[in-house]
Amino acid sequence: MDKRLVLAIAVVLLVAAVPAPVAADETRTGGTVVVEEGETVDDDLSAFGGTVVVRGTVNGDLDAFGGNVFVDGRVNGDLDAVAGNVRINGTVTGDVSAVGGNVLLAQGARVGGQLEAGAGNVVVNGEVGEDARVGAETIGLGSSAVVGGDFVYDGNLDRAEGARIDGEVRRESDLGVNVGFDGRLFPDWVGWVYGFLVNLVLGAIVLLVFPRFSANAAGRATESPLRSSGVGLLLFVGIPVLAVLLFVSLVGIPLGLLVVLLYPLLLWLGYVFGAFALGTWALGLADSDSRWLALLVGLFVVSVVGLVPIVGGLVQFLVLLLGLGAFALGVWHRYWGRRERRASDSTVETT
Repeated sequence: MDKRLVLAIAVVLLVAAVPAPVAADETRTGGTVVVEEGETVDDDLSAFGGTVVVRGTVNGDLDAFGGNVFVDGRVNGDLDAVAGNVRINGTVTGDVSAVGGNVLLAQGARVGGQLEAGAGNVVVNGEVGEDARVGAETIGLGSSAVVGGDFVYDGNLDRAEGARIDGEVRRESDLGVNVGFDGRLFPDWVGWVYGFLVNLVLGAIVLLVFPRFSANAAGRATESPLRSSGVGLLLFVGIPVLAVLLFVSLVGIPLGLLVVLLYPLLLWLGYVFGAFALGTWALGLADSDSRWLALLVGLFVVSVVGLVPIVGGLVQFLVLLLGLGAFALGVWHRYWGRRERRASDSTVETT
């Protein structure tokens, strides 16, 4: 692997792991992240680790990425989890959105709000206070299961005698499970500044390590914005689908975890590349070709526009798709360009 690529990835991951020092929400990272029994987190918690375990209490929402996410204690808020295995043995007073290889709501466990799950296997033995929406290869409703609202599913359902559903039971083909993980790490009043600075650091690293690639990607985005955005949309939708398919098989789970872990980084890079491309286009109108100013202007404009309700989010999403597609096309052309040069060199040598 290119040493510059290894260095860039290492620095990017280091930057991503550093939480805002003044952030009110708590962020924990590591091989194993544990909220110990008797411990109370008096705020929202974002956790990233090989294993995330909550034995104590979280007085807020819990956002968790990990190989395993276990809630044995209490979450007084919503739970959003993306993991190989998600297991709830305790209580979540709000809604639960879970994506993983296996999702289990154990006997005696309780979800006060709605349950939304997309996985290879989903088993419900506990209580869901409101509706449940489940999309999985296999779905099990144990005899102790209680659903206080409708149960909507897609997959092979095995409902045990005694399982209670107070609402309607219906199957919806190609059920789209709305997973509510929003990746929010910081409160609104510091999120804008911190997000802008971190994006600026990432962009500076990329421009320093890969100046030619970055310039080519920006040029590709400005010359063919529809093509770049289309490719970005395919990747944005296709990669999560690929991850879920990998989780279905036991052999594919490690690769699926790798895809889940790298996907946010890829989206982050796409957003920064998109803003850089926008800044490059804007400065081109003023006959300026400063890549550093283009990065600064692009990120600043996109960040400011993002403050506008609804419209800002749509603009940022389009910028992400633009940059994601341009980045992917750049990698593709660079790979195939090398292959073509090698093939050409081989042909010259043989002749």
